[in-house]
Amino acid sequence: MSRNRDFAACGIPAEPANHVIIIILADPATIPEQTPLNDLDSILFNILPRWQDHRPAHGLPDDLARWLFDPGSLTRRLRQCCPNQFRVRVLWQGWSRPSRDEARVLRLRLDALAWTREVRLLCGDQAWVFARTLIPAATLRGRGRRLTRLGSRPLGEVLFTDPNVRRGPMEIARIVAGQRLHQRAFAGLAEPPEAIWGRRSLFRMEGRPLLVCEIFLPDLPALSPFTHRISFHHEH
Repeated sequence: MSRNRDFAACGIPAEPANHVIIIILADPATIPEQTPLNDLDSILFNILPRWQDHRPAHGLPDDLARWLFDPGSLTRRLRQCCPNQFRVRVLWQGWSRPSRDEARVLRLRLDALAWTREVRLLCGDQAWVFARTLIPAATLRGRGRRLTRLGSRPLGEVLFTDPNVRRGPMEIARIVAGQRLHQRAFAGLAEPPEAIWGRRSLFRMEGRPLLVCEIFLPDLPALSPFTHRISFHHEH
């Protein structure tokens, strides 16, 4: 088979005379996990949030800042604000490849897998928080195995009642439309806002890490004066 016929078989026009065709292949490590290879929009607009360990000078309301930097159990606080109606809706859980940034924080190789759990924390039918947790395989050894069997039980109940769990410094970020976390947090929502705030912490269970990221959704009481309320599509 000729060289031009080789190109044609791949859907590439025949090589013009006296010209060089350069084919650029994307590095698989730069493509986000769970993103189709042909979904160029998801790849091009998946800009990482700028995580920081301090409050920005502008743009963060005081009420929301108190939620973001609260060192206690978010589950406990949500239950206090929503007595008898707080619940967890599991969106997805299983093995997945962390993003490049998540792998860096967890000190994992880019091709490593982590047990991933994504949930919404609700008050009645209102989603207040989207949470994404990544747990390396090494953390799931021994007593850590229970973290794969939580069901609709809040992760916070485990982390904040276990004396062997330590929480690292808090980081916060403004999550904007087009970023992967924004897309995942608002999947199934109508008219999501352009930006929302979130936080993340590295916990250690018996010295082994897990990363917990929490995105505060517009129906959270602290946010209602500052963002337009949004509603869910009907779920089946």
